[in-house]
Amino acid sequence: MKVLKYVFWTIYRIWFYILVTVPIIILFPMLLISISKESWYPFFFKLARFWAKFILIGMGFRYSIEKEQVPERKKSYMFIANHTSMTDIMLMLVAVKNPFVFVGKKELAKIPLFGFFYKRTCILVDRSSAKSRQAVFLRAQRRLKQGLSICIFPEGGVPDESIVLDEFKDGAFRLAINHQIPIVPLTFADNKRRFSYTFFSGSPGKMRAKIHKFIPTDGLTADDTRHLNENSRKVVLKQLETFNK
Repeated sequence: MKVLKYVFWTIYRIWFYILVTVPIIILFPMLLISISKESWYPFFFKLARFWAKFILIGMGFRYSIEKEQVPERKKSYMFIANHTSMTDIMLMLVAVKNPFVFVGKKELAKIPLFGFFYKRTCILVDRSSAKSRQAVFLRAQRRLKQGLSICIFPEGGVPDESIVLDEFKDGAFRLAINHQIPIVPLTFADNKRRFSYTFFSGSPGKMRAKIHKFIPTDGLTADDTRHLNENSRKVVLKQLETFNK
């Protein structure tokens, strides 16, 4: 029985990468056109949402999105969520219709094919470099002026499997305060169980997400960064504890 499980998990992992790759190959000409101008990013975002839905459905994930508040069209937000799985990117794209740009680690740009588009559409950061972190603020500022939103996983990486929710880095909250845009916390309940970074794990099943009430930043200053960080983390942590009951 254990042998069969390991065979299933191996095939399941391979199937995931097939699902990631096939739509990119099929849509490659359209994707190239969509990234040729920054102003065409919303079109790329629509293609990315199709790609994400294709993967989640193909993996047998029955996703459901609960919304306490719905983002308004043509408004900018700072979307944040807990980070436990490679599928977090896909679920975020499915959950949010407002075009947003990911701020993500530069290492993902090395992934064949996926990395080609990742490094041309996302804001890459080297967390060990102060210069790189400063560049993130400048690129994010330009994207926000274009009417887009920003998405950051504020744990700064995927925590150890035993950690329910790691401490949040301040970057997302400083950006939100600087640009006076609301924080939109999301909680992903099942991604770790469905498809974590542990190779021999995962299965089809439910994948729940919740968009919480927005946390305003109007009138806040840099001195409020830590308080905003802690309040946002409490929202996500409380929901994770509710999901896990």
